[in-house]
Amino acid sequence: MDNESIIRVFTVSGLNETMNHRIILFSLTLLCYCVILFVNFSLIMTIILDENLHEPMYILLCSFCINGLYGTAGFYPKFLLDLLSSSHVISYTGCLFQAFVVYSFVLCDISILTVMAYDRYLAICRPLQYHSVMTKKRLSHLVCFSWLTPFCIFSINVLLTSRLKLCSSSIQKIFCVNWMIVKLACSDANTISNSVIAYATMCIYMCHFLFIIWSYMYLIKTCVRSKEDRAKFMQTCMPHLISLVTFVVTIVFDVMYMRFGSKDLPQSLQNFIAIEFLLVPPVVNPLIYGFKLTKIRNRIVGLVYVSRK
Repeated sequence: MDNESIIRVFTVSGLNETMNHRIILFSLTLLCYCVILFVNFSLIMTIILDENLHEPMYILLCSFCINGLYGTAGFYPKFLLDLLSSSHVISYTGCLFQAFVVYSFVLCDISILTVMAYDRYLAICRPLQYHSVMTKKRLSHLVCFSWLTPFCIFSINVLLTSRLKLCSSSIQKIFCVNWMIVKLACSDANTISNSVIAYATMCIYMCHFLFIIWSYMYLIKTCVRSKEDRAKFMQTCMPHLISLVTFVVTIVFDVMYMRFGSKDLPQSLQNFIAIEFLLVPPVVNPLIYGFKLTKIRNRIVGLVYVSRK
């Protein structure tokens, strides 16, 4: 058997220089993960338990928060264990699974944001047709699309990666990334199919972004005409825009650094850049929607008031 085919454990780098402060890092990371769990779970349960919130916009928001919990579950538990351990290793299967969870989470976020943009377009630009178009059946199809499409696409990515013959077992990151595993392949010829799928994925999700831009062109054009529509835009579209911009900035930053970034930066800064898309959006998104959307804010305030009584 070839030496490159027997790799069953990967070593993840990036934590060695931070071991002197690992208790502080562990405490901060645990606190951050608890905040992510609390704010997302609170919003999910608020929407599920209040029948007045069983509308397309809030159901999509619920799906958005569930995806945030799903993606962060693929990173934080393993990272917390690594902070308490002297050896930072992960099994071959575990590495592929982590790569699948983290980046299917990213693709799901894009898909859900696209569906949310479509929902806002219908609600503001075609209000008289909204309920006839956004039926329960249509909504269920869109939610399934936003989850199943990323899962199918990234399953193909991971399947192709699992067939590569690897010549190294060192992942130059604090968690497993599909592209980093592909870079460990012994021959460039083996990575051609992965590159084709990667570019196809980029094209598919570039179409998602083009659709979002198209929908917002119509939203802005419609809202300019009416004061009522402008108020509705500020109430329901601004949280979506903030979530979208936050997500795009963190993802583009990570991808650009992973492909072209300098390795001369301090390791702690490299680690922050690597995890910012798993840190900022999962915290910011539920807080923005919770404070900005009136129905959710009133429901949460009502629950807090009742609990104090």
